[in-house]
Formats: sequence, structure tokens, C-alpha cells
Amino acid sequence: MPSAISYQASVFSHPLYLRTMFIKQLYTNCLSEAAYYIESEGESAIIDPIRDTDSYINLAAERNTRIKYIFETHFHADFVSGHLELSKQTGAPIVYGPETETNYDIEIAKDGQQFKIGKLTLEVLHTPGHTLESTCYLLLDENKEPYCVFTGDTLFVGDVGRPDLSSGDLSSEELAALLYRSLQTKIKTLPDHVIVYPAHGPGSSCGKNIGPETQSTIGQEKQTNYALLAEDKDEFIKAVTTGLAAPPSYFSLNARINKEGYDPLDAILQKGMNPVGIGQLKKWKEEGKDFVIVDTRTAEAFAEGYVPESVFLGLEGRYAEWAGMLLPYDKDILLVTEPGKEEESIVRLARVGFENFIGHLNGGFPAWKNAGEEIDLLINVEPDELIMDLPFDENLVVLDVRKETEFEAGHVDDAENLPLEKLKDPGSMAMIEDTDNIYVHCAGGYRSTIACSLLKRQGIHNIRNVIGGWKAINDLLQQQ
Repeated sequence: MPSAISYQASVFSHPLYLRTMFIKQLYTNCLSEAAYYIESEGESAIIDPIRDTDSYINLAAERNTRIKYIFETHFHADFVSGHLELSKQTGAPIVYGPETETNYDIEIAKDGQQFKIGKLTLEVLHTPGHTLESTCYLLLDENKEPYCVFTGDTLFVGDVGRPDLSSGDLSSEELAALLYRSLQTKIKTLPDHVIVYPAHGPGSSCGKNIGPETQSTIGQEKQTNYALLAEDKDEFIKAVTTGLAAPPSYFSLNARINKEGYDPLDAILQKGMNPVGIGQLKKWKEEGKDFVIVDTRTAEAFAEGYVPESVFLGLEGRYAEWAGMLLPYDKDILLVTEPGKEEESIVRLARVGFENFIGHLNGGFPAWKNAGEEIDLLINVEPDELIMDLPFDENLVVLDVRKETEFEAGHVDDAENLPLEKLKDPGSMAMIEDTDNIYVHCAGGYRSTIACSLLKRQGIHNIRNVIGGWKAINDLLQQQ
């Protein structure tokens, strides 16, 4: 099963307590997502689970506890939640906050309602603003004293949830006004020592600029979080709505899936784990079957050779996010993976809503190559080759596929900025001429490898991938 989940435990005990309070943060790095396990006296609860639920089931089994509740802070847009799967396996009810409407059975909690977990109490704090149903959960110890708050996408470390992703009819400014009120009346009023456990860490697109840590305290956020430092509502609204990048295209789809429901993960795995032979793959191609080949090997392995027209999406990077932004959800997917990585490749795509798998190439790329089938490859070049060619090649085009903000912070003179997410549209490549000698780079090499695979899929082959990206290029430029 996927191994991209790290665990951070916060174990709290006190002489006055009959039992230990146990809280564990289960952090999925490639999604920058934090789920939480809470336990007391043989009872446990899960907050914001991801789609593959084994980690929660196994943890409860190891600690000999019963999962009593599944709490959701809101309809997540950046991943498909595991609430339905987990509820089916455990019988635990799914709890959402006020103003929640779904196509499946849930318990809609009231603002201020309390739930018992052993000696602990979880209190519902309805905090609309990121979305209308957004809810935080305040954990009270066995003496009914506030200990920590699970803030979902309402409050992050150094940031707050963006107010432009709601499924309602309100404008970003109207939602920001709601968020301001929620923070002022429900969050800032909590004691400074209360630990803040958000649903996301750095790299997530659910905030504007989330800080580097995955937990904080109310006191720390009141001192350092730009949104909590705003002097009034108008200043807050301006601060949180200014400079927002467009949300990833798959966010609305994931939010809808979380609201309406989805297929069981086992059924998706069954389709994806189907081994597809070379003959069958060639037959599909000859018949014009509409599908996408996704290669999840390392960037280095992909560059050395791959099945023609494959899209590179290596497991070593923010694999699921880029898949959501670049792959069509209405097309079948055939995977090419390293041996033993088939299941991980499927599950991590399922986390962001992909379900149309037709299998994986049996034997992977080595089988394809050893059978003597046609292969494609990428030309990787060192940054010094780019720098040497720049003054002399009049047809040389530097294609920088980083975000606009990264480009603005520093770039090669006369480079073209075409952020990777825009390459989903073949029309974005119209500016490329047949005579161009294209050098593609990103920050370090992962995104540029994806970009090269997309360009070649569109028939653009006169390209070179600059390994090491802008960091390596800039280091050389600084030496001149």
C-alpha cells in the first residue's frame, strides 16, 4: 500500500488524568494533508481521513480501540475523503458541521454540540468562510479544559483557508467576511496555549502561503498570522482575497465527489491491477481507443526511454496533485510503473478522484523495450550547455514552466513563462515554432520532465530538459 503517509504523535498525560490522551497526526506528504487520530479509554475518532483507510484501521487495531466517530471539517476540494469507506468498515457515523447537505447518510452536528471520546470531549465550532459548512473541532481534556483545536481549512499555520472554493453562491468577499467573523468569535477567543492542528501544511493550494510547520498554537498564530493581525474586517477581506492564484482545475470535481459519494477503492484497485500485455496495448492503439498512458517511474528512468505518447508523472513528486491538474478525468488510464509500484500508483490517483483505470503494462517498460517495440526518450542537458548556447543560437527558446510568482522572483533573460498547469491545453503551445530549439526547465527538474512528456505527446520533439532546473542555472549565472 502507499507509504507516503508520515506519523506525528502528540501524547499528553497528567497526574490528575486516569488515562493518557493520545493524538496522532497522519500526514500525507504529496497532498500536504493532515488527518488526525484521537483516542481515550478504548475509544477513538478520525478527523478528515483520506480515501485509503488502512492506516486508520490498523492504528486502531494496534491500540485495541474502537473507532467511534468520523469527523469531517468540510467538503475537501483537494482530495477525496475516506469517510464513506471508513464508515462502512467500522460502522462509525460520519459527522459534519451545520449547513451540510450530502447524498448519503451523515450526522449533522449543531454549533456547540459535544461528542464524547472516552474521557475527552470534542466540541463543534461552526466556522463558515472557507466553505459554508466549514467546522472546527475543539478538544477538551477530561477536566473539560481546552487542549487543542482541529481547524480544517479555516486556520493554517501562518495562513487561513482561501474563500474562493465554496460550493455556495456567495462571492469571495462575502465568504471572507464570514471567515473573519468565524476567526474573531470562535478561534481568536480560545486560550493562547491551545494547539492548532490544521488540515494542511506547506505546498497545499487550499491556502495562499501556508507556513512550513504542520501545527502551531493559538497564541503563536495571533502574533504571526497575517490574517489574524488584520485590524478590521475590510483589511482582512483585502488581505485574504488579494493575490489568489486560480484554484487547480480538479478542486470542484473533488468537492462534488465528497458531497455525492464515490465507488469503493477495492473496485478501483481491481481495475487498475489488471495486467495488460504488449499485444493488447498495441491493439488498443491500432483501434484508436481513447486512453492515456501514465508513467510513474523516476524522472531519470523515464528520460532514458518510455512508451511513446506516455505522460510522465513520477511518484517521487507531487504526483496526485499534478495528475489532477493535467490528466483528463473522462479518459481511461493505463499505468506504466516500476515493479511493485502498481498499487501505490493507483491509490494515490484515486485519492484525487481518478477511477477510470484499464490496468498496468505487464512487465512495465523493460518488457516493452525487450520486445523490441518503438521507444521514445528525453534529452537531458546540464545547465552549462544552455548557458553556452544562449548567446549563439538565434532559434533557442528557454521555456520556464514554473509558476508566475517563481518566474517573477528570477529567471533567464528573455525566457518564456508557461506554467506547467497551462500545458493541459494543447493551444498553450501555439507560440512554439517548428524552428525553435527549446530548452525546458522548472525549479529542480520534476515539472520540466512532465512538461517535456506533454510537449512530445503533441508532436513537439526539438526539446531539451535542463536538469537541476532554475536553481542549477542560477548558481552558474551567479558565478559569471
